[in-house]
Amino acid sequence: MRILVVAEQDGTAVRLASRSALTFARSCAAATDGRVQWLMLGHQLDMPAADAAAFAPVLVADNPALLHPLADRFAHLIAAAVRHCQADLLVAAAGTWAKDIVTRAAGLLGGAMAGDVVAHEFHEGRFYLQRPMYAGAVLATVELCGAPQIITVQPSAYPPAEPGSTAAEITRLDVNEADLPQQMEYVGRVSQRTARPDVSDARVIVSGGRAVQSVEDFERLVGGLADSLGGATGSTRPLVDAGIAPSDSQVGQTGKIVAPDLYIALGLSGTVQHLAGMKSAKCVVAINRDPDAPVFTAADYGLVADIYETVPELIAKLGDPDGKARSRRS
Repeated sequence: MRILVVAEQDGTAVRLASRSALTFARSCAAATDGRVQWLMLGHQLDMPAADAAAFAPVLVADNPALLHPLADRFAHLIAAAVRHCQADLLVAAAGTWAKDIVTRAAGLLGGAMAGDVVAHEFHEGRFYLQRPMYAGAVLATVELCGAPQIITVQPSAYPPAEPGSTAAEITRLDVNEADLPQQMEYVGRVSQRTARPDVSDARVIVSGGRAVQSVEDFERLVGGLADSLGGATGSTRPLVDAGIAPSDSQVGQTGKIVAPDLYIALGLSGTVQHLAGMKSAKCVVAINRDPDAPVFTAADYGLVADIYETVPELIAKLGDPDGKARSRRS
């Protein structure tokens, strides 16, 4: 089986989520006597490509026209790379990037696709995949019939791949800008500058729910506790819809799927949609003044209390000897 793994990168290195997808790909290759390669797209990729080569051979499409991940251009090149390599399987980490780009590439390729895969097995020569349905209420076992196969993998389901003993080969792919689709134009990006880790990769996440009443309270309570623990801030969809929390912090069925070592839920009820995004956390701590909140059924530790009273005390306890909470923010 020839496997191509789409590598997401942050300008310097491959993201942890993509390394988890590589773990899945390595397992498939080992079971089929196959081989694995990265596919990396963008501009000025020397550093991230060198990092990727520590794990597997890399195909690099580097061009100024790929500076921004426009779905039409990236999908076009991904499909072309799959055909060029005659890949049997295209793999990527499940997330907003893949939903925007890899699904479009799957449409261009005309193969069979399964998203959010959490487990797999080969049995009597057949390839079975497990993926959640109905907001994680059930797990479906599916078999893809068609070629090529396109699979996105939940990063929480597989550990990040470890580097090899030697660097692999880096191969440059020719990119003709004139051949790229021109139906999309990059206008700009609005994001909140922060030194906190990304919620998708963080080992500790502090999330806020409806009990958080303002932007200031979100930063003081959720952000303050996250900073004390060196973690990321998360949120429920209602907070994002209300403009209290940034959209890139949303955890849940319509947000990001996370699997931190510690997940602290502050004042969130625990809807099925939200729990679907954090159910793989190793340890869940919930603080809510409603003793019947559904979040307590998913929590390893629960505290029935008002977050406006409890969280400042917790931040103070976690602070330095002078009583000031540690901060990772610049």
